[in-house]
Amino acid sequence: MQEQQHDWDLVIESKSSLFDLKLKDVWRYRDLLLLFVRRDFVTFYKQTILGPLWFIIQPLLTTITFTIIFGRIAGIATDGTPQTIFYMSGIIIWNYFSQCLTDVSAVFTTNAAMFGKVYFPRLIMPLKIVLSNLIKFGVQYLIFIIFLLYYIYTGEVKPNAWVLLTPYLIVLMAGMSLGIGMIISSMTAKYKDLRFLINFGVQLIMYVTPIIYPLSKIPSNYLPYYKLNPLVGLFEAFKHGYLGTGSFSLHDLWYSTLVSIGLLVVGTLIFNKVEKNFMDTV
Repeated sequence: MQEQQHDWDLVIESKSSLFDLKLKDVWRYRDLLLLFVRRDFVTFYKQTILGPLWFIIQPLLTTITFTIIFGRIAGIATDGTPQTIFYMSGIIIWNYFSQCLTDVSAVFTTNAAMFGKVYFPRLIMPLKIVLSNLIKFGVQYLIFIIFLLYYIYTGEVKPNAWVLLTPYLIVLMAGMSLGIGMIISSMTAKYKDLRFLINFGVQLIMYVTPIIYPLSKIPSNYLPYYKLNPLVGLFEAFKHGYLGTGSFSLHDLWYSTLVSIGLLVVGTLIFNKVEKNFMDTV
């Protein structure tokens, strides 16, 4: 039996594809992005007693806790670097990465009501989180610089020219957290119980990243596997630039760069695919 041929007058097809990221729309809605960032920052002020002081108190308390537990009680060496500045250097960049990752991972679930009412490029929300947390990072970074200047004055810390990589490292961490977060957010849109694993997973990542101990403490036979963590190159580059210690390697930094770009591209593609049918799975 031969299949009948039809000459249709009108064929309706989807004009969007997996690679249609609507980046032009994101740029067109940049004012909305800035409005969201401002709203988050102002809301944080209004809903806390101490306001922006929390940005300062949190890293200071964490640094004191790490110094007492890991430095004094556990006796973990910091390669001759003063413990306070060693822990603080890792804490401020870890806070930025972990907060971005955690918040972006919940984009679909926390904004479901808004997504169902009005159109705007959905990429605005993950980008808003990265920029909002960047402001918090800036405040904590200034506190870190104040402590750093003291240790430079005492001669215990000697920064070098690699500090100029700071903007590059921040962009890489933002891209990495954004990519991973969008992948997880796309998964939790359908499998909502996965969100309970996020905080646990973030804690595990912290312990396999050189924050509370120097890279020199990793046995040489485990080091190649340990460096598979793309955060290692970023943290070591940051500490080497500001503290003058650590085992900074351009090879590790290039690896972190490639992983960050790859995660960002994959995460954006997956996010773009899921957001089209997100409301059908909520």
